[in-house]
Amino acid sequence: MDTKRRGMLARRNRTAELRAAGAVCALALAGGLLAGCGDDNSSGGDGGTSSPPASGSKSAGATASPGATGKLTADQAERKALIPKAKITYDKALSAATAAVSGSKPVKAELKKGMDGKPEWETEVATSDGAKSEVIVDAVSGKAAKPRTDTDADSEDKQKLAARLKKATVTAQDAAKVATDKKKGTVSSVELDDNDQGKVIWSVDVVTTNDWNKTTYDIDATNKKVLRTHVDKD
Repeated sequence: MDTKRRGMLARRNRTAELRAAGAVCALALAGGLLAGCGDDNSSGGDGGTSSPPASGSKSAGATASPGATGKLTADQAERKALIPKAKITYDKALSAATAAVSGSKPVKAELKKGMDGKPEWETEVATSDGAKSEVIVDAVSGKAAKPRTDTDADSEDKQKLAARLKKATVTAQDAAKVATDKKKGTVSSVELDDNDQGKVIWSVDVVTTNDWNKTTYDIDATNKKVLRTHVDKD
């Protein structure tokens, strides 16, 4: 009888011990969970592993790209500062330049900042024999300065330029229209030249005022075909 009673008491004690151990484990688990929550909300952990940021969130140490901040490059900033000040367009500048040199045709017009900081068109015109002159045109008033003859050009240079003028059946205005039909913007430069394949081209720069990038179009001066396109984001 005593043996049976002792067995029953032993089983009861064992059950009580198991229940007590379970309670201790539950308390320990709850404490761990609470500690984990404290680590997630703290800003300076002591070696714990933090959870990864949610999708789409930004890291505090991430560096924004120049495009995201709207920061302009030096060339873009120069275009932004210069182009809005120019009241005279490239075609009017070329008209003023050719009027200043009798019997000349347009060769180049490029918008630049003058010595006084004001915008000006640096234009070049040439007669049918290839004699070239530079004419600075005020980009605000449209007034042309006194032409300066290019004395550095030798007979070969003149022959090459005369040949370009003869082959170029497409005008600077026609080439600029082709370019601005492709990209809406402001023409900042147009120049008659040869490309690497020896074709006579008009190289036209178009600046877009939403980002101040420059796109260059090489246009065949005999048929208006676009031969090359290059975007300058610098």
